[in-house]
Amino acid sequence: MAMEREERGDRNGGGRGEDRDKKRPVGRRKLCKFCGDETIKIDYKDAGLLKYFITDRGKLVPRRISGNCAKHQREISTAVNRARMIAMMPFAVTGT
Repeated sequence: MAMEREERGDRNGGGRGEDRDKKRPVGRRKLCKFCGDETIKIDYKDAGLLKYFITDRGKLVPRRISGNCAKHQREISTAVNRARMIAMMPFAVTGT
């Protein structure tokens, strides 16, 4: 029984722990689109701009994916909810 554990590597010698020692590649930090360009305004009437922050299922794209800062992500969320209320954007996608 003890022999089997050592062979499988269930405890300290497992394969998963070794990956933690390796350094992850550092990617380029995403910049907030709205902080970088002050001329772009978030408006609930601009469905063309808001569609980039909605998935094909109708969900909001998270900050870590879109690269928005917290302030602008909140503004996008509010704008999308307002656009949904006046039927400019869908709450959910129906069909296939």
